[in-house]
Amino acid sequence: MNKPLILITNDDGHDAPGIEILTMLMMQLGDVVVVAPDGARSAQSNALTVTHPIRFKKIEEVEGLIRYSCTGTPTDCVKLALNEIVVRRPDLVVAGINHGSNSAINVIYSGTMGAVLEGCENGILSIGFSICDHSLEADFSQFEPFILKITREALLNGLPHATCLNVNAPVGEIAGIRIARQCDGRWTKEYAKRTDPRGGSYFWLTGNFENHEPDSEDTDEWALDHGFISVVPTKIDLTAYDAMEKIRTWNL
Repeated sequence: MNKPLILITNDDGHDAPGIEILTMLMMQLGDVVVVAPDGARSAQSNALTVTHPIRFKKIEEVEGLIRYSCTGTPTDCVKLALNEIVVRRPDLVVAGINHGSNSAINVIYSGTMGAVLEGCENGILSIGFSICDHSLEADFSQFEPFILKITREALLNGLPHATCLNVNAPVGEIAGIRIARQCDGRWTKEYAKRTDPRGGSYFWLTGNFENHEPDSEDTDEWALDHGFISVVPTKIDLTAYDAMEKIRTWNL
């Protein structure tokens, strides 16, 4: 039988340390095709390139691995791979390992999770892996065995329709895995205002995350704060079913 075909991308760029580790790990499980942005594309969510052409080029081919860089976004990478690059439908799409957390509200901004949702939309088992460390010198060694464990279990058991996994790891020693829900919170004070040499204003994206439920022990933020990997099943269906009956009572 053929080995599983695994498609890998990220939003930190094809040469980021996180994707290099993820590629090494996935090669233990199957044949790997990497299609990743040619530079950083963080916070791109599900963005698509529509104003100029997208290009890709092969940068490496060895037994069990082909790597491409792409001028597009992470979601472009998945779309292009499925339409033009892979020779058969992948068994798995994985994105990461992202340098920085994609827990809580970060999931909607994340280019990493945008790529995962694109794989999920196409009916492919899809997982995003992130670590709560933005440094390019981040230590992934504690996380690595858990990535393999989670991926093997997902390949063995599958996921419900239109559901993917958002997996985040804390820094340092890991206490275990918690199946969690997305924490309710938001970013505040999101921009730092500064003045240029000519007296004009400019802004840097910054901000503080405000956890609206710090004592809730079933959230991804609680898990990460207590040394656990958080695994959040995430759906592409954004319908608020619990609000439908309420809105039907409106005078519409």
